[in-house]
Amino acid sequence: MKPIWIVDDDESIRWVLEKALARENLATKSFSNARDAMEALKDGAPQVLVSDIRMPGESGLELLQAVKAKHPGLPVIIITAFSDLDSAVAAFQGGAFEYLAKPFDIDKAVELIRRALEESLRETSVEHVSADTPEILGQAPAMQDVFRAIGRLSQSNVTVLITGESGSGKELVARALHKHSPRASQPFIALNTAAIPKDLLESELFGHERGAFTGAQATRRGRFEQAEGGTLFLDEIGDMPFDLQTRLLRVLSDGHFYRVGGHQPLKANVRVIAATHQNLEHRVREGLFREDLYHRLNVIRLRLPSLRERKEDIPILTRHFLAQSAKQLGVEVKRMSEGAMQFLSSLELPGNVRQLENLCNWITVMAPGQTVEAKDLPQELTEGQGTAGMNPSIAAAPSSTGSYMAPDVETYAASANSPANTATTFAPMASSESTTWTALLEAEAAALLAAGQPEVMDVLGRQFESVLIKTALKHTHGRKNDAAVRLGIGRNTITRKIHELNIDGAKDD
Repeated sequence: MKPIWIVDDDESIRWVLEKALARENLATKSFSNARDAMEALKDGAPQVLVSDIRMPGESGLELLQAVKAKHPGLPVIIITAFSDLDSAVAAFQGGAFEYLAKPFDIDKAVELIRRALEESLRETSVEHVSADTPEILGQAPAMQDVFRAIGRLSQSNVTVLITGESGSGKELVARALHKHSPRASQPFIALNTAAIPKDLLESELFGHERGAFTGAQATRRGRFEQAEGGTLFLDEIGDMPFDLQTRLLRVLSDGHFYRVGGHQPLKANVRVIAATHQNLEHRVREGLFREDLYHRLNVIRLRLPSLRERKEDIPILTRHFLAQSAKQLGVEVKRMSEGAMQFLSSLELPGNVRQLENLCNWITVMAPGQTVEAKDLPQELTEGQGTAGMNPSIAAAPSSTGSYMAPDVETYAASANSPANTATTFAPMASSESTTWTALLEAEAAALLAAGQPEVMDVLGRQFESVLIKTALKHTHGRKNDAAVRLGIGRNTITRKIHELNIDGAKDD
Protein backbone atom coordinates (compact mmCIF):
# COMPACT_ATOMS: atom_id res chain seq x y z
CA MET A 1 0.00 0.00 0.00
CA LYS A 2 1.26 3.47 -0.89
CA PRO A 3 1.80 6.12 1.83
CA ILE A 4 -0.59 8.88 2.83
CA TRP A 5 0.67 12.32 1.81
CA ILE A 6 0.27 15.26 4.18
CA VAL A 7 0.68 18.73 2.65
CA ASP A 8 0.65 21.66 5.10
CA ASP A 9 2.90 24.63 5.77
CA ASP A 10 2.16 24.26 9.51
CA GLU A 11 4.80 21.91 10.91
CA SER A 12 2.74 21.15 14.04
CA ILE A 13 -0.22 19.86 11.98
CA ARG A 14 2.09 17.68 9.90
CA TRP A 15 3.66 16.30 13.09
CA VAL A 16 0.34 15.53 14.79
CA LEU A 17 -1.07 13.75 11.75
CA GLU A 18 2.16 11.79 11.19
CA LYS A 19 2.18 10.52 14.79
CA ALA A 20 -1.53 9.67 14.82
CA LEU A 21 -1.29 7.73 11.56
CA ALA A 22 1.90 5.99 12.69
CA ARG A 23 -0.03 4.65 15.71
CA GLU A 24 -2.44 3.12 13.19
CA ASN A 25 0.50 1.53 11.33
CA LEU A 26 -0.06 3.79 8.31
CA ALA A 27 2.91 5.12 6.37
CA THR A 28 3.07 8.85 5.65
CA LYS A 29 5.04 11.33 3.57
CA SER A 30 4.92 15.05 4.33
CA PHE A 31 5.36 18.22 2.28
CA SER A 32 5.49 21.82 3.47
CA ASN A 33 4.04 23.24 0.24
CA ALA A 34 1.91 22.24 -2.74
CA ARG A 35 4.68 22.72 -5.32
CA ASP A 36 6.83 19.95 -3.80
CA ALA A 37 3.81 17.63 -3.76
CA MET A 38 3.09 18.39 -7.42
CA GLU A 39 6.70 17.55 -8.29
CA ALA A 40 6.45 14.27 -6.37
CA LEU A 41 3.30 13.37 -8.32
CA LYS A 42 5.46 12.98 -11.43
CA ASP A 43 7.10 9.92 -9.84
CA GLY A 44 4.01 8.37 -8.28
CA ALA A 45 0.81 8.97 -6.35
CA PRO A 46 -0.16 8.46 -2.70
CA GLN A 47 -2.98 6.26 -1.46
CA VAL A 48 -4.67 9.31 0.09
CA LEU A 49 -3.75 13.02 0.00
CA VAL A 50 -4.43 15.38 2.92
CA SER A 51 -3.78 19.04 2.12
CA ASP A 52 -4.26 22.43 3.73
CA ILE A 53 -6.19 24.83 1.51
CA ARG A 54 -4.23 28.03 2.25
CA MET A 55 -0.45 27.84 1.90
CA PRO A 56 2.26 30.11 0.54
CA GLY A 57 2.56 29.66 -3.22
CA GLU A 58 0.13 27.23 -4.82
CA SER A 59 -3.03 26.59 -2.82
CA GLY A 60 -4.59 23.30 -1.81
CA LEU A 61 -7.26 23.81 -4.47
CA GLU A 62 -4.60 24.09 -7.17
CA LEU A 63 -3.01 20.92 -5.83
CA LEU A 64 -6.43 19.24 -5.85
CA GLN A 65 -6.91 20.23 -9.49
CA ALA A 66 -3.49 18.85 -10.44
CA VAL A 67 -4.13 15.57 -8.62
CA LYS A 68 -7.58 15.04 -10.16
CA ALA A 69 -6.20 15.68 -13.65
CA LYS A 70 -3.73 12.79 -13.30
CA HIS A 71 -5.44 10.54 -10.73
CA PRO A 72 -9.22 11.14 -10.77
CA GLY A 73 -9.91 8.28 -8.35
CA LEU A 74 -7.45 9.45 -5.67
CA PRO A 75 -9.26 10.62 -2.48
CA VAL A 76 -8.17 14.13 -1.43
CA ILE A 77 -9.03 15.54 2.00
CA ILE A 78 -8.86 19.34 2.22
CA ILE A 79 -8.10 21.09 5.54
CA THR A 80 -9.93 24.40 5.87
CA ALA A 81 -11.15 26.88 8.47
CA PHE A 82 -14.69 26.74 9.85
CA SER A 83 -15.53 30.12 8.36
CA ASP A 84 -14.10 29.34 4.95
CA LEU A 85 -17.40 28.24 3.35
CA ASP A 86 -16.43 29.30 -0.17
CA SER A 87 -13.29 27.20 0.00
CA ALA A 88 -15.22 24.18 1.27
CA VAL A 89 -17.69 24.48 -1.60
CA ALA A 90 -14.85 24.89 -4.09
CA ALA A 91 -13.14 21.82 -2.63
CA PHE A 92 -16.19 19.65 -3.23
CA GLN A 93 -16.72 21.08 -6.69
CA GLY A 94 -13.12 20.19 -7.46
CA GLY A 95 -13.68 16.57 -6.46
CA ALA A 96 -12.46 16.53 -2.84
CA PHE A 97 -13.36 13.40 -0.87
CA GLU A 98 -14.09 15.43 2.29
CA TYR A 99 -12.76 18.40 4.22
CA LEU A 100 -11.42 18.77 7.74
CA ALA A 101 -12.52 21.94 9.51
CA LYS A 102 -9.98 23.63 11.80
CA PRO A 103 -9.58 23.04 14.65
CA PHE A 104 -10.15 19.31 14.13
CA ASP A 105 -10.29 16.36 16.52
CA ILE A 106 -7.35 14.08 15.74
CA ASP A 107 -9.38 10.88 16.23
CA LYS A 108 -12.01 12.12 13.80
CA ALA A 109 -9.27 13.09 11.37
CA VAL A 110 -7.79 9.59 11.52
CA GLU A 111 -11.24 8.07 11.08
CA LEU A 112 -11.84 10.23 8.01
CA ILE A 113 -8.46 9.31 6.55
CA ARG A 114 -9.26 5.64 7.12
CA ARG A 115 -12.53 6.02 5.20
CA ALA A 116 -10.65 7.70 2.37
CA LEU A 117 -8.09 4.89 2.48
CA GLU A 118 -10.81 2.26 2.11
CA GLU A 119 -12.24 4.24 -0.80
CA SER A 120 -8.83 4.40 -2.46
CA LEU A 121 -8.21 0.67 -2.07
CA ARG A 122 -11.62 -0.08 -3.58
CA GLU A 123 -10.86 2.25 -6.50
CA THR A 124 -7.53 0.50 -7.04
CA SER A 125 -9.29 -2.87 -7.06
CA VAL A 126 -11.86 -1.67 -9.60
CA GLU A 127 -9.15 -0.20 -11.85
CA HIS A 128 -7.18 -3.44 -11.63
CA VAL A 129 -10.21 -5.53 -12.55
CA SER A 130 -11.07 -3.17 -15.42
CA ALA A 131 -7.55 -3.17 -16.81
CA ASP A 132 -7.22 -6.93 -16.69
CA THR A 133 -10.76 -7.81 -17.77
CA PRO A 134 -10.83 -10.52 -20.44
CA GLU A 135 -13.39 -10.55 -23.26
CA ILE A 136 -15.63 -12.98 -21.35
CA LEU A 137 -15.86 -13.07 -17.56
CA GLY A 138 -16.60 -16.23 -15.62
CA GLN A 139 -15.11 -18.34 -12.85
CA ALA A 140 -17.98 -20.84 -12.51
CA PRO A 141 -17.26 -24.43 -13.60
CA ALA A 142 -19.89 -24.15 -16.36
CA MET A 143 -18.07 -21.16 -17.84
CA GLN A 144 -14.71 -22.89 -17.56
CA ASP A 145 -16.13 -25.61 -19.79
CA VAL A 146 -17.04 -22.93 -22.34
CA PHE A 147 -13.52 -21.47 -22.15
CA ARG A 148 -12.01 -24.93 -22.70
CA ALA A 149 -14.24 -25.45 -25.74
CA ILE A 150 -13.18 -22.08 -27.20
CA GLY A 151 -9.56 -23.10 -26.68
CA ARG A 152 -10.03 -26.46 -28.43
CA LEU A 153 -11.74 -24.73 -31.37
CA SER A 154 -9.10 -21.98 -31.64
CA GLN A 155 -7.38 -23.43 -34.70
CA SER A 156 -10.52 -24.71 -36.38
CA ASN A 157 -12.84 -23.33 -39.06
CA VAL A 158 -15.64 -25.74 -38.21
CA THR A 159 -19.26 -24.53 -38.00
CA VAL A 160 -20.44 -23.97 -34.41
CA LEU A 161 -23.97 -23.82 -33.01
CA ILE A 162 -24.22 -21.84 -29.74
CA THR A 163 -27.31 -22.50 -27.66
CA GLY A 164 -28.43 -20.68 -24.53
CA GLU A 165 -31.08 -18.42 -23.10
CA SER A 166 -31.59 -14.88 -24.33
CA GLY A 167 -29.09 -12.48 -22.80
CA SER A 168 -26.60 -15.17 -21.80
CA GLY A 169 -23.81 -13.76 -24.00
CA LYS A 170 -23.92 -15.89 -27.16
CA GLU A 171 -22.53 -13.14 -29.37
CA LEU A 172 -19.59 -12.63 -26.99
CA VAL A 173 -18.74 -16.31 -27.34
CA ALA A 174 -19.04 -16.05 -31.14
CA ARG A 175 -16.67 -13.07 -31.14
CA ALA A 176 -14.23 -14.98 -28.93
CA LEU A 177 -14.34 -17.96 -31.31
CA HIS A 178 -13.53 -15.58 -34.18
CA LYS A 179 -10.81 -13.72 -32.27
CA HIS A 180 -8.98 -16.94 -31.43
CA SER A 181 -9.35 -18.51 -34.87
CA PRO A 182 -7.11 -18.37 -37.98
CA ARG A 183 -9.64 -15.84 -39.38
CA ALA A 184 -9.08 -13.31 -36.59
CA SER A 185 -7.59 -10.69 -38.92
CA GLN A 186 -10.64 -10.83 -41.21
CA PRO A 187 -14.15 -9.36 -40.63
CA PHE A 188 -16.59 -10.53 -37.99
CA ILE A 189 -20.12 -9.80 -39.23
CA ALA A 190 -23.16 -10.33 -36.98
CA LEU A 191 -26.80 -10.54 -38.07
CA ASN A 192 -29.82 -11.12 -35.85
CA THR A 193 -32.16 -12.98 -38.18
CA ALA A 194 -35.14 -12.36 -35.87
CA ALA A 195 -34.66 -8.59 -36.04
CA ILE A 196 -34.89 -8.29 -39.86
CA PRO A 197 -38.28 -8.40 -41.63
CA LYS A 198 -38.73 -11.54 -43.73
CA ASP A 199 -38.92 -9.56 -46.98
CA LEU A 200 -35.54 -7.92 -46.33
CA LEU A 201 -33.66 -10.80 -44.74
CA GLU A 202 -32.70 -12.47 -48.03
CA SER A 203 -31.19 -9.23 -49.31
CA GLU A 204 -29.40 -8.69 -45.98
CA LEU A 205 -27.80 -12.13 -46.19
CA PHE A 206 -26.97 -12.43 -49.88
CA GLY A 207 -27.12 -8.86 -51.21
CA HIS A 208 -29.00 -7.78 -54.34
CA GLU A 209 -28.41 -6.59 -57.86
CA ARG A 210 -29.52 -3.18 -59.07
CA GLY A 211 -33.17 -3.29 -60.13
CA ALA A 212 -33.81 -6.63 -58.40
CA PHE A 213 -36.88 -5.14 -56.72
CA THR A 214 -38.55 -1.78 -56.20
CA GLY A 215 -36.13 0.53 -54.44
CA ALA A 216 -33.00 -1.46 -55.37
CA GLN A 217 -31.30 1.47 -57.08
CA ALA A 218 -27.77 0.09 -56.69
CA THR A 219 -26.03 -3.23 -56.27
CA ARG A 220 -25.60 -4.12 -52.58
CA ARG A 221 -23.25 -6.57 -50.96
CA GLY A 222 -24.86 -8.88 -48.42
CA ARG A 223 -23.50 -10.15 -45.13
CA PHE A 224 -21.84 -13.18 -46.73
CA GLU A 225 -19.79 -10.92 -48.97
CA GLN A 226 -19.03 -8.52 -46.12
CA ALA A 227 -17.71 -11.43 -44.05
CA GLU A 228 -15.49 -12.77 -46.84
CA GLY A 229 -12.49 -14.55 -45.33
CA GLY A 230 -13.87 -14.05 -41.83
CA THR A 231 -16.81 -15.12 -39.68
CA LEU A 232 -20.56 -14.65 -40.13
CA PHE A 233 -22.54 -14.86 -36.90
CA LEU A 234 -26.23 -15.65 -37.40
CA ASP A 235 -28.05 -14.97 -34.15
CA GLU A 236 -31.52 -16.42 -33.41
CA ILE A 237 -31.18 -18.83 -36.32
CA GLY A 238 -34.26 -20.70 -35.10
CA ASP A 239 -36.44 -17.81 -36.26
CA MET A 240 -35.17 -17.86 -39.84
CA PRO A 241 -38.01 -18.25 -42.40
CA PHE A 242 -38.24 -21.74 -43.89
CA ASP A 243 -37.54 -20.72 -47.51
CA LEU A 244 -34.38 -18.86 -46.47
CA GLN A 245 -33.23 -21.93 -44.56
CA THR A 246 -33.06 -23.70 -47.92
CA ARG A 247 -30.80 -21.00 -49.40
CA LEU A 248 -28.56 -21.04 -46.32
CA LEU A 249 -28.27 -24.82 -46.53
CA ARG A 250 -27.11 -24.52 -50.13
CA VAL A 251 -24.34 -22.07 -49.14
CA LEU A 252 -23.18 -24.34 -46.35
CA SER A 253 -23.26 -27.36 -48.68
CA ASP A 254 -21.42 -26.10 -51.77
CA GLY A 255 -20.04 -22.71 -50.70
CA HIS A 256 -21.84 -20.73 -53.41
CA PHE A 257 -24.73 -18.28 -53.42
CA TYR A 258 -26.54 -15.78 -55.66
CA ARG A 259 -27.44 -12.19 -54.93
CA VAL A 260 -31.16 -11.42 -55.10
CA GLY A 261 -31.87 -10.83 -58.81
CA GLY A 262 -28.41 -12.11 -59.77
CA HIS A 263 -27.42 -14.88 -62.16
CA GLN A 264 -23.70 -15.17 -61.40
CA PRO A 265 -22.76 -17.55 -58.54
CA LEU A 266 -20.49 -16.07 -55.88
CA LYS A 267 -18.02 -18.06 -53.82
CA ALA A 268 -18.43 -17.82 -50.03
CA ASN A 269 -15.27 -18.23 -47.99
CA VAL A 270 -16.98 -17.70 -44.66
CA ARG A 271 -17.09 -19.53 -41.36
CA VAL A 272 -20.65 -19.63 -40.04
CA ILE A 273 -21.40 -19.51 -36.32
CA ALA A 274 -25.09 -19.72 -35.46
CA ALA A 275 -26.90 -19.17 -32.18
CA THR A 276 -30.38 -19.71 -30.83
CA HIS A 277 -32.29 -19.68 -27.56
CA GLN A 278 -34.84 -22.12 -29.00
CA ASN A 279 -34.90 -25.92 -28.97
CA LEU A 280 -34.04 -26.68 -32.60
CA GLU A 281 -34.79 -30.40 -32.24
CA HIS A 282 -38.30 -29.47 -31.14
CA ARG A 283 -38.70 -27.04 -34.08
CA VAL A 284 -37.48 -29.77 -36.47
CA ARG A 285 -40.17 -32.14 -35.14
CA GLU A 286 -42.77 -29.39 -35.63
CA GLY A 287 -41.66 -28.89 -39.22
CA LEU A 288 -40.49 -25.31 -38.56
CA PHE A 289 -36.79 -25.95 -39.10
CA ARG A 290 -35.09 -28.02 -41.77
CA GLU A 291 -33.55 -31.16 -40.37
CA ASP A 292 -30.73 -31.17 -42.93
CA LEU A 293 -29.84 -27.56 -42.05
CA TYR A 294 -29.93 -28.44 -38.36
CA HIS A 295 -27.33 -31.17 -38.93
CA ARG A 296 -25.21 -28.79 -41.04
CA LEU A 297 -25.18 -26.23 -38.23
CA ASN A 298 -24.88 -28.69 -35.37
CA VAL A 299 -21.33 -29.80 -36.20
CA ILE A 300 -20.05 -28.52 -32.85
CA ARG A 301 -22.61 -27.47 -30.25
CA LEU A 302 -21.60 -25.08 -27.51
CA ARG A 303 -24.15 -24.63 -24.73
CA LEU A 304 -23.88 -21.38 -22.80
CA PRO A 305 -25.10 -21.60 -19.18
CA SER A 306 -27.75 -19.24 -17.84
CA LEU A 307 -26.79 -16.79 -15.12
CA ARG A 308 -28.68 -18.81 -12.48
CA GLU A 309 -26.31 -21.71 -13.26
CA ARG A 310 -23.29 -19.52 -12.55
CA LYS A 311 -24.40 -17.29 -9.69
CA GLU A 312 -20.86 -17.21 -8.31
CA ASP A 313 -20.00 -15.04 -11.33
CA ILE A 314 -22.55 -12.33 -10.48
CA PRO A 315 -20.20 -10.28 -8.21
CA ILE A 316 -17.37 -10.09 -10.75
CA LEU A 317 -19.81 -9.35 -13.59
CA THR A 318 -21.51 -6.66 -11.51
CA ARG A 319 -18.23 -4.93 -10.68
CA HIS A 320 -17.21 -5.09 -14.34
CA PHE A 321 -20.48 -3.62 -15.61
CA LEU A 322 -20.52 -0.89 -12.95
CA ALA A 323 -16.98 0.13 -13.92
CA GLN A 324 -17.87 -0.01 -17.61
CA SER A 325 -21.03 2.06 -17.13
CA ALA A 326 -19.23 4.67 -15.01
CA LYS A 327 -16.49 5.00 -17.63
CA GLN A 328 -19.06 5.50 -20.40
CA LEU A 329 -20.88 8.19 -18.41
CA GLY A 330 -17.75 9.82 -17.01
CA VAL A 331 -18.81 9.39 -13.38
CA GLU A 332 -17.42 7.72 -10.28
CA VAL A 333 -17.86 3.96 -10.04
CA LYS A 334 -20.69 2.83 -7.77
CA ARG A 335 -19.99 -0.01 -5.31
CA MET A 336 -22.36 -2.68 -4.08
CA SER A 337 -22.44 -3.29 -0.34
CA GLU A 338 -21.95 -6.87 0.76
CA GLY A 339 -25.64 -7.07 1.53
CA ALA A 340 -26.71 -5.73 -1.85
CA MET A 341 -24.31 -8.05 -3.67
CA GLN A 342 -25.59 -11.12 -1.87
CA PHE A 343 -29.18 -10.05 -2.45
CA LEU A 344 -28.44 -9.55 -6.13
CA SER A 345 -26.77 -12.98 -6.30
CA SER A 346 -29.93 -14.55 -4.90
CA LEU A 347 -32.15 -13.26 -7.72
CA GLU A 348 -33.14 -15.34 -10.73
CA LEU A 349 -32.50 -12.59 -13.35
CA PRO A 350 -34.26 -14.32 -16.27
CA GLY A 351 -32.67 -11.83 -18.68
CA ASN A 352 -29.28 -13.25 -17.70
CA VAL A 353 -26.08 -11.24 -18.28
CA ARG A 354 -27.87 -8.66 -20.43
CA GLN A 355 -30.36 -7.96 -17.64
CA LEU A 356 -27.50 -7.65 -15.14
CA GLU A 357 -25.69 -5.21 -17.44
CA ASN A 358 -28.84 -3.11 -17.84
CA LEU A 359 -29.34 -3.16 -14.07
CA CYS A 360 -25.78 -1.90 -13.54
CA ASN A 361 -26.46 0.95 -15.96
CA TRP A 362 -29.60 1.80 -13.95
CA ILE A 363 -27.62 1.68 -10.68
CA THR A 364 -24.94 4.00 -12.08
CA VAL A 365 -27.54 6.60 -13.02
CA MET A 366 -30.28 6.20 -10.41
CA ALA A 367 -28.90 4.74 -7.17
CA PRO A 368 -28.23 7.36 -4.44
CA GLY A 369 -24.73 7.49 -2.94
CA GLN A 370 -21.60 5.67 -3.99
CA THR A 371 -22.25 2.53 -1.95
CA VAL A 372 -25.42 0.78 -3.10
CA GLU A 373 -27.61 -1.08 -0.62
CA ALA A 374 -30.28 -3.69 -1.42
CA LYS A 375 -33.01 -1.12 -0.77
CA ASP A 376 -31.54 1.09 -3.52
CA LEU A 377 -32.22 -1.49 -6.24
CA PRO A 378 -35.23 -1.12 -8.57
CA GLN A 379 -38.54 -1.74 -6.82
CA GLU A 380 -39.57 -4.45 -9.27
CA LEU A 381 -36.56 -6.50 -8.15
CA THR A 382 -36.99 -6.04 -4.42
CA GLU A 383 -40.76 -6.50 -4.26
CA GLY A 384 -41.85 -10.04 -3.50
CA GLN A 385 -38.38 -11.59 -3.69
CA GLY A 386 -37.97 -14.55 -1.42
CA THR A 387 -35.03 -14.50 0.98
CA ALA A 388 -34.97 -18.12 2.03
CA GLY A 389 -31.51 -19.44 2.61
CA MET A 390 -29.94 -16.01 2.55
CA ASN A 391 -27.83 -14.61 5.35
CA PRO A 392 -30.34 -12.58 7.39
CA SER A 393 -27.86 -9.73 7.62
CA ILE A 394 -28.15 -9.60 3.86
CA ALA A 395 -31.68 -10.81 3.14
CA ALA A 396 -33.52 -7.59 3.48
CA ALA A 397 -36.95 -7.80 5.04
CA PRO A 398 -39.67 -6.23 2.93
CA SER A 399 -41.39 -3.25 4.44
CA SER A 400 -45.00 -2.33 3.92
CA THR A 401 -43.96 -0.19 0.94
CA GLY A 402 -42.05 -3.01 -0.74
CA SER A 403 -38.63 -1.41 -0.21
CA TYR A 404 -35.89 -3.45 1.43
CA MET A 405 -34.14 -2.67 4.67
CA ALA A 406 -31.42 -4.35 6.65
CA PRO A 407 -32.66 -6.79 9.34
CA ASP A 408 -32.13 -6.85 13.07
CA VAL A 409 -28.42 -6.97 13.98
CA GLU A 410 -29.03 -9.02 17.12
CA THR A 411 -31.07 -11.59 15.19
CA TYR A 412 -28.15 -12.01 12.83
CA ALA A 413 -25.56 -12.18 15.59
CA ALA A 414 -27.54 -14.90 17.37
CA SER A 415 -28.05 -16.94 14.22
CA ALA A 416 -24.48 -16.48 12.96
CA ASN A 417 -23.03 -17.81 16.23
CA SER A 418 -25.47 -20.70 16.45
CA PRO A 419 -23.86 -24.17 16.12
CA ALA A 420 -26.70 -25.14 13.79
CA ASN A 421 -25.52 -22.71 11.17
CA THR A 422 -22.68 -23.02 8.68
CA ALA A 423 -20.81 -20.39 6.70
CA THR A 424 -23.44 -20.42 3.99
CA THR A 425 -26.66 -21.38 5.78
CA PHE A 426 -28.29 -19.22 8.41
CA ALA A 427 -31.40 -19.55 10.52
CA PRO A 428 -34.30 -17.43 9.28
CA MET A 429 -35.58 -14.47 11.22
CA ALA A 430 -38.22 -15.15 13.79
CA SER A 431 -40.99 -13.70 11.70
CA SER A 432 -41.53 -11.94 8.41
CA GLU A 433 -42.89 -9.03 10.42
CA SER A 434 -39.63 -8.60 12.39
CA THR A 435 -38.76 -4.96 12.97
CA THR A 436 -35.57 -3.94 11.21
CA TRP A 437 -32.65 -2.54 13.19
CA THR A 438 -32.70 0.68 11.18
CA ALA A 439 -36.38 1.16 12.07
CA LEU A 440 -35.56 0.56 15.74
CA LEU A 441 -32.68 3.04 15.48
CA GLU A 442 -34.98 5.60 13.90
CA ALA A 443 -37.55 5.11 16.68
CA GLU A 444 -34.90 5.39 19.40
CA ALA A 445 -33.44 8.54 17.85
CA ALA A 446 -36.92 10.08 17.57
CA ALA A 447 -37.65 9.29 21.22
CA LEU A 448 -34.38 10.82 22.45
CA LEU A 449 -34.84 13.93 20.34
CA ALA A 450 -38.43 14.35 21.52
CA ALA A 451 -37.27 14.02 25.14
CA GLY A 452 -34.68 16.76 24.64
CA GLN A 453 -31.74 14.40 25.15
CA PRO A 454 -28.48 16.28 24.46
CA GLU A 455 -25.77 14.84 22.19
CA VAL A 456 -28.02 12.17 20.65
CA MET A 457 -25.42 11.33 18.02
CA ASP A 458 -22.81 10.63 20.69
CA VAL A 459 -25.18 8.57 22.86
CA LEU A 460 -26.35 6.33 20.01
CA GLY A 461 -22.88 6.24 18.47
CA ARG A 462 -21.39 4.86 21.68
CA GLN A 463 -24.11 2.21 21.86
CA PHE A 464 -23.51 1.27 18.23
CA GLU A 465 -19.73 1.00 18.71
CA SER A 466 -20.21 -1.01 21.88
CA VAL A 467 -22.43 -3.57 20.13
CA LEU A 468 -20.01 -3.90 17.22
CA ILE A 469 -16.94 -4.36 19.42
CA LYS A 470 -18.65 -6.78 21.83
CA THR A 471 -19.89 -8.87 18.90
CA ALA A 472 -16.44 -8.89 17.31
CA LEU A 473 -14.83 -9.91 20.61
CA LYS A 474 -17.29 -12.79 20.97
CA HIS A 475 -16.46 -13.84 17.44
CA THR A 476 -12.69 -13.80 18.16
CA HIS A 477 -13.04 -15.27 21.68
CA GLY A 478 -11.92 -12.03 23.29
CA ARG A 479 -8.81 -11.46 21.16
CA LYS A 480 -8.92 -7.71 20.62
CA ASN A 481 -6.26 -7.55 17.89
CA ASP A 482 -8.18 -10.09 15.80
CA ALA A 483 -11.38 -8.16 16.51
CA ALA A 484 -9.76 -4.93 15.31
CA VAL A 485 -8.73 -6.61 12.05
CA ARG A 486 -12.24 -7.99 11.53
CA LEU A 487 -13.78 -4.56 12.17
CA GLY A 488 -11.27 -2.76 9.98
CA ILE A 489 -9.95 -0.47 12.71
CA GLY A 490 -6.51 -0.03 14.28
CA ARG A 491 -5.19 -1.89 17.32
CA ASN A 492 -4.80 1.33 19.28
CA THR A 493 -8.29 2.43 18.33
CA ILE A 494 -9.97 -0.72 19.63
CA THR A 495 -7.91 -0.57 22.85
CA ARG A 496 -9.02 3.01 23.42
CA LYS A 497 -12.65 2.21 22.60
CA ILE A 498 -12.70 -0.78 24.96
CA HIS A 499 -11.46 1.48 27.76
CA GLU A 500 -13.86 4.35 26.92
CA LEU A 501 -16.89 2.07 26.63
CA ASN A 502 -16.01 -0.07 29.66
CA ILE A 503 -16.15 -3.29 27.67
CA ASP A 504 -15.09 -6.44 29.54
CA GLY A 505 -13.76 -9.71 28.22
CA ALA A 506 -11.02 -8.42 25.94
CA LYS A 507 -7.53 -9.87 25.97
CA ASP A 508 -4.30 -9.38 24.05
CA ASP A 509 -3.62 -11.91 21.27
